[in-house]
Amino acid sequence: MTPAGPRAGVVEDGSVVPLANPSVATILGGQPLFVDEAAEALALDQIELIQPHEPRSIHGIGLNYRAHAAETGREPPSEPMVFAKLAGAAAPPTGSITRPAYTSELDYEGELAVIIGAPARDVSVEEAASHVFGYAVMNDVSARDRQRDEPRWIRGKGGDGFAPFGPWITTADEVPDPQELTIRTWVNDELRQDGHTSDMVFSVFQLISWCSRQFTLRTGDVIATGTPAGVGAGFTPPRYLEPGDRVRVEVDSLGRLEHVVVEGS
Repeated sequence: MTPAGPRAGVVEDGSVVPLANPSVATILGGQPLFVDEAAEALALDQIELIQPHEPRSIHGIGLNYRAHAAETGREPPSEPMVFAKLAGAAAPPTGSITRPAYTSELDYEGELAVIIGAPARDVSVEEAASHVFGYAVMNDVSARDRQRDEPRWIRGKGGDGFAPFGPWITTADEVPDPQELTIRTWVNDELRQDGHTSDMVFSVFQLISWCSRQFTLRTGDVIATGTPAGVGAGFTPPRYLEPGDRVRVEVDSLGRLEHVVVEGS
């Protein structure tokens, strides 16, 4: 977000170079980048970063880290556990996370998010990489009581603002191997999650291939690939988020998210 309104841009050396492309959606669809020659580069601290784009669909993956499955007392699944997060869950990389009145067990899940470029249907694992536009950081915010009591997880996973992601999209060419990334989450400066994508049960490309055999992945769709151990529900007793808590999620070379939990209505 700039003083003139939302703009697409490229992050370079701590600055954002404005683009003349009409939207991020056109870029995800394959349009080349067009630098706005009439616009000056802006320092990151001069602008507000909003969510990188508005995804049509957000697909979450459950129990996709061996250590996380272990902390829940469950075996790793034999095939991906896919659930949907509503489009309204997408949110900016900074600001606040609202704890809705319908939950008292709000939790965090630091994750690697994959943004689909070319549509994918019935693709092989070997073909999957060519359908990735890029990667981002996501917090798969979860209402554990609603997740536990309501099988369809609409409120448990799909609440407004339950999928903040960003801070930008790092293009796939800048991530040589998505299975070589560290994911860390802090709550009030206490390190809660310190995991590695090599612990995934199903790799990024296996997930893309499997999902594409169930339904078409469209340009701009987001896959949240699962969370490492260390979620609030994994502690004894559980350590859920409270208003005033500050949550920070970082993924190697992709950036960070940072939010303050606020009480909702």
